[in-house]
Amino acid sequence: MNQVGHAVPLPMRGIQLPMRNGVSASVVSVPQGAPQLLDFLAQRMPGISRSEWAERLARGLVLHEDGQAALPDQSCQPGQRLYYYRHLTDEPVLPFQAQVLFEDDHLLVVDKPHFVPVTPTGRYVQQSLLVQLKRQTGCAELVPLHRIDRETAGLVLFGKRLQERDAYHALFRDHQIHKTYHAVAAHAPHLQLPLVHTSRLVPGEPFFRTQEVPGPANSETRIALLHTDGERALYALEPISGKRHQLRVHMNALGIPIEGDQFYPTVLRGPDTPEDFSQPLQLLAQSVRFTDPITAQTRAWTSGLRLALSPP
Repeated sequence: MNQVGHAVPLPMRGIQLPMRNGVSASVVSVPQGAPQLLDFLAQRMPGISRSEWAERLARGLVLHEDGQAALPDQSCQPGQRLYYYRHLTDEPVLPFQAQVLFEDDHLLVVDKPHFVPVTPTGRYVQQSLLVQLKRQTGCAELVPLHRIDRETAGLVLFGKRLQERDAYHALFRDHQIHKTYHAVAAHAPHLQLPLVHTSRLVPGEPFFRTQEVPGPANSETRIALLHTDGERALYALEPISGKRHQLRVHMNALGIPIEGDQFYPTVLRGPDTPEDFSQPLQLLAQSVRFTDPITAQTRAWTSGLRLALSPP
């Protein structure tokens, strides 16, 4: 189960339920000794209230494997799979629109604004980038090939074919993709740039933070200076690894936290606290380059978005 109380997706055993308003069906498996269906769902995923599950059942948003609507007083059978569609009753509307930069039979490349989550999470389902793009394209197999933080803007790559997904994921796993980020932070003339920062990153406290600890390094970032403007500077960041919040933690460790960062060095708000849209994190996934494992073409894209400080 993830942190918002939803089941981890499982293989669909050969069935494919249709999308509903851009949302693909999620699935949960029933264990031994489960109570009646409504009780099971409320206990298994407490992040969703019992009354919300009752409403979803009444609306036919929980289904059996044969596509028939489940009933709240039905008995659960061990090994049974139940399918449901994520839905939020009072989802906030984000005043931003992503721009599609490229699309072919294999890939979809999007320029994501700040504050938009890549996948459904927390308070956002319909506003997530993935659901928006599934609605627009009708492509049920669309999947992000990598993630960037909701607070970060810039390039996100999506795969369009299930059978090609592993080949694209391998690019990131094997460090065969070159990504550059731009970040605005304080000018630090004492730093000898460019430099490579390595450290061991582990989950921190609270749960949504990452921290550096002693031990063998599992993260690496190349950092260069692009431009200065008084006490501020624009940096180029090249992550060799892809740990959560890696760029934010590494910049903070160097004494130059990224402007607008609400988590580092100090937590200024919780992960689900409404954001101040006038103060975005000054971090941008600016460019990406790789050799396509399917077509063998050289692929390269640059974000059209800009930070508060841009190259001259």
